[in-house]
Amino acid sequence: MKKSCHPISIINKYYSKNLQARKILLDHSRLVTRKALSIGRYLQNLGATVDVKFLAEAAMLHDIGMIMTDTPDLHCHGTGDYLQHGIRGKEILEAEGLFKHARVCERHIGIGLTAQEISKKKLPLPVLDMCPETLEEQIICYADLFYSKGIKNRNREKTREEVRDKLAKYGKGKVKIFDQWCKKFEPT
Repeated sequence: MKKSCHPISIINKYYSKNLQARKILLDHSRLVTRKALSIGRYLQNLGATVDVKFLAEAAMLHDIGMIMTDTPDLHCHGTGDYLQHGIRGKEILEAEGLFKHARVCERHIGIGLTAQEISKKKLPLPVLDMCPETLEEQIICYADLFYSKGIKNRNREKTREEVRDKLAKYGKGKVKIFDQWCKKFEPT
């Protein structure tokens, strides 16, 4: 039986003692959720099978692990590197019995990370492939690229060019995936 998911209740459980971080997380997650649902409904209208209920839940929870990182700009004072917020979120959601949602946390960093990239760059992550595979994982990963939690661009949607410029720092392959997602999710 699928465990029920109430994203705000789960966020409140982990962020009740840190209202500043909670506000940043909720503001960001709501923007990502809105964009993800718009894409999900667009794809449904084209005949694709998209679980929009799951999409909404997972988009709201995709960054829940940031509370476990040491990221003072986001009012988070945990012990992990910010790059670990995806795997920390996975741990939180697995503890809640939300394994499908946990995969979204793990796989949403940038365009996704391969085991080879993690190993080559000696990133503080387990060496395994963490690329979005399902349609819902890809939609959330894509939507997340347009919004920053940082103070400079908080609550402002980035342009495609801004996203491309940021991804270009990580290689042409990342930009290629982004461009494919643009055509698939927002072709106009």
